[in-house]
Amino acid sequence: MAAGAVQVADAPLICLRGVTKTYGEGATQFQALKGVDLDIAAGDFVAVMGPSGSGKSTTMNILGCLDVPSAGTFLFRGHHVEALDRDQRALLRRKYLGFVFQGFNLLSRTSALENVELPLLYRGDEKKARREAAMAALDKVGLKDWWDHTPAELSGGQQQRVAIARAIVTSPDVLLADEPTGNLDSERSVEIMELLTDLNRAAGITVLMVTHEPDMAAFARTVVHFKDGLVERIEARHVQGEAVSA
Repeated sequence: MAAGAVQVADAPLICLRGVTKTYGEGATQFQALKGVDLDIAAGDFVAVMGPSGSGKSTTMNILGCLDVPSAGTFLFRGHHVEALDRDQRALLRRKYLGFVFQGFNLLSRTSALENVELPLLYRGDEKKARREAAMAALDKVGLKDWWDHTPAELSGGQQQRVAIARAIVTSPDVLLADEPTGNLDSERSVEIMELLTDLNRAAGITVLMVTHEPDMAAFARTVVHFKDGLVERIEARHVQGEAVSA
């Protein structure tokens, strides 16, 4: 990662200060973010909520290095992400971030194993190492015995599990999930949320999840509510079996 770290003991994994995002110019200009301040601790499970146009998706795109702020500070592990160029942001994504989307985004004609291998293939890993890591990731999501099935041979919940395995195969620090249960029925949704909770607790992966569903947000330890381009409030929730500090 680029030089210029400002690492501080016990500093948050992610820190946003005064982050704004403006689209367009002149009469068509729209300010999606109006000065967002947000700290995310390593190992937290954060649900991001808010109505359409509230700024939650723009914030998640910035956190995922898919977009850049117009102004403000974005620190990741003490490094100034807003100062990185496109290639450096791509490297940060590849090394530290995993993504899960509402649409499973699996390649239809390839097996579950081959879908999970893709990030490692792009990274240039050797075939044997790719296979071993992909099988281990499928095992973590309970699909080791389904490795040779194509998406058409899997249920919606199984397809999302493959997508999660693909997201965690690189051992990311942060998993960003955009409405991960949006295409699933209530039973499958709970299964996916329990899987994300297990990955968060057992593997220590920091989870950032956008959701419109309060029932899904209830699995998170922290709920961030957006409104009109700002963080409106932050809730610390009690999760069964864990102590949550204010």
